[in-house]
Amino acid sequence: MKKTPITLQDLRRKIYQQAKMTPKHRFWGLYVHVIKTETLEEAYGQVRASAGAAGIDGKSFDDIEKGEGVKSFLEEIRKSLESKNYQPERNRQVCIPKSNGKLRILGIPTIRDRVVQAAFKLILEPIFEVDFQDGSFG
Repeated sequence: MKKTPITLQDLRRKIYQQAKMTPKHRFWGLYVHVIKTETLEEAYGQVRASAGAAGIDGKSFDDIEKGEGVKSFLEEIRKSLESKNYQPERNRQVCIPKSNGKLRILGIPTIRDRVVQAAFKLILEPIFEVDFQDGSFG
């Protein structure tokens, strides 16, 4: 009997329901869901939609899409996460002037790091969403 793969949306719903029904439940084995191609593709789409600047590596979305291609880019991320060799890069620092004349330092992660962060958020968010009250924003 072949098992139908669960979609990311269904997975997130199941995680949320489990967290809601049993607040003391200890989740394990989530990493395997973070490194799924479907999760990384959704994460890339979210990061792409925010259209942020390039990080310290100077790689923009156009560079990725016209160069190695999104599939190849995501497969490289997936392999490094799977082998547990993934290392985040340093953030590019940009100084933004504040209204009081001082500067605010802004750290801009690479697109690669933003995709990994978004993938983890996609899997972890349903667990912690349960704990927020209706009036909570964050």
